[in-house]
Amino acid sequence: MDFLQSIVLGVVQGLTEFLPISSTAHLRIVPALAGWRDPGAAYSAVVQIGTLLAVLVYFYRDLVTLAVAWAKGLVSKKPFEDPYSRLAWMIAAGTLPIGVCGLWFQDAIESTLRSLWVVSFALIGLAVVLGLAELVGSRRKSLSQIGWVGGVFIGCMQALALIPGASRSGVTITAGLFAGLKRADAARFSFLLSVPAVAASGLYELMHLAESGVGSVMWSSIIVATLTAFGSGYLAIAGLIHFLKKRSTLVFIAYRLILGVLIIVLMKNEIISPY
Repeated sequence: MDFLQSIVLGVVQGLTEFLPISSTAHLRIVPALAGWRDPGAAYSAVVQIGTLLAVLVYFYRDLVTLAVAWAKGLVSKKPFEDPYSRLAWMIAAGTLPIGVCGLWFQDAIESTLRSLWVVSFALIGLAVVLGLAELVGSRRKSLSQIGWVGGVFIGCMQALALIPGASRSGVTITAGLFAGLKRADAARFSFLLSVPAVAASGLYELMHLAESGVGSVMWSSIIVATLTAFGSGYLAIAGLIHFLKKRSTLVFIAYRLILGVLIIVLMKNEIISPY
C-alpha cells in the first residue's frame, strides 16, 4: 500500500467512521472501485485508532467528567447516584455485547462478512430502520435523561456494527432515536460509547500486526492513514453534531440506499467483485 492509498483510506475512515454511512463499507468499496486490494479488517481496526484520538480530543471534557464522577461514585459507594457516573457505567455495560460478539464471530467478520453483497444489503437495511427511527422516535430526551433501559439497548445494538455496512455510528444513533434521544444527543452518546470498543479492537489488531512482523513500509502507511483519519474524523464529529442540531438524518438514509443499490448493480454487471 503506497502513501496515496494510505491518505485516501485515512480520509475515508475518518469521515465515514462518524457519519452513519459505515466506514467498513467504504473501506471495502473505495479499494474495489480503484482496483486496490482490500486492506482487510485488521488494517481497518488499527486505523480506527486515529478516529479514537479524534473522539478523545473532541470530547476530552466530557470524558474527564465521566471518569471523575465514576471514581467518586466508587469511593462514596454510590456508583449510580450521579448522572455522569451512571452514564459511565452505561457505556461500560454497553460495550460488553460488541466485545463478546467480536471475539465470537472474529473469523466471519474478517472473511465471509466482508463480501460486498453483505455490505450492500446492510447499507440498505439500516437505511430503512433509520428512517423508521426518524418517524417513531420522540426526540425529546437529552443525554442526561437517558435511563438504563435506553442506554443498555443502544449498547446492545452497537454489536450490529460488526456487520460490514451496518455502521457503528449508524446503529447507535438509530437506537438512540428509538430510545427517544434528540438527534445531536444520540450522536454524542454514540461517539462516547465508541471509545472503549474502538480502543479495544484497535489495540488488539495492532498487537497482532506487531507480532506478525510487518515491514517498515506497512508501518509507515498505517501511521499515515491513522493520522489522516484523526484529522478527518475530528472534522466529521464537529460537522455531524452541528448538522443534527438542525436537520434530520434523511440525507444519510438516501445516501445509504443509493450506495447499496449502486454496489448491487456494479456486482451484477461484473464491474466489481464481491470478494
